[in-house]
Amino acid sequence: MAFVIEAGWKYLITHFSDFQLACIGSFFLHEAVFFLSGLPFICIERAGWLKQYKIQMKNNTAEAQEKCIARLLLYHFCVNLPVMLASYPVFRFMGMRSSLPLPSWKVMSTQILFYFIVEDFIFYWGHRILHTKWLYKHVHSVHHEYATPFGLTSEYAHPAEILFLGFATIFGPAITGPHLITLWLWMVVRVLETVEAHCGYHFPWSPSNFLPLYGGSDFHDYHHRLIYTKSGNYSSTFVYMDWIFGTDNGYRKLKALKSEEVAEFKTS
Repeated sequence: MAFVIEAGWKYLITHFSDFQLACIGSFFLHEAVFFLSGLPFICIERAGWLKQYKIQMKNNTAEAQEKCIARLLLYHFCVNLPVMLASYPVFRFMGMRSSLPLPSWKVMSTQILFYFIVEDFIFYWGHRILHTKWLYKHVHSVHHEYATPFGLTSEYAHPAEILFLGFATIFGPAITGPHLITLWLWMVVRVLETVEAHCGYHFPWSPSNFLPLYGGSDFHDYHHRLIYTKSGNYSSTFVYMDWIFGTDNGYRKLKALKSEEVAEFKTS
């Protein structure tokens, strides 16, 4: 397996420049992972499949879903792509490389865990600030147009918020100067995580059922369906920041209440 990956990587660095791979390659990898993981949830919702796992009973209209896709394409090409192009000199300065040999899985996994911790910290505080009255009204309310989220709404946001989210995601890699393949793997994992958190479904195989401290779709869906001043659940991936600062109290009380109701139902 390692030989196949290395051979494929050798082909890429032989036929494309560092700039092409780091900017254009990263952009199209992001688009492919984002839309291929997010679009199926639109199909599932429209077809009415897997209703037993849907967190909210309300469905989005086809018009609302199409508006989301159109805005996303506009923002991705007019905001995300220019940011990737502008970030390239910073990553090169900090030591990012694409040459062989590839980093070990131990190095990549350690770096990605570090990126999750850094991103979670920045995102939590930035997200709380976005829920102050003025910033919510003029910036963050765009993301909350969808009280019933679906996978693609994870990146539906005001351009100013897109820049903030991009900063939270790339800050860790920017200060460590990783190998490009580590940056790509981080981007893929982060995109899949945020799409899952916004998918609107809580499946038996959802990561939050197996990974301690992982928030997931049920955790984040609660954030979307409450008014902005009382929402809580500000974390992006893990829940420990909300737990430490008590911003998940409402969610935990609701979960405890539901558990009690289930227990009473089973004993009656």
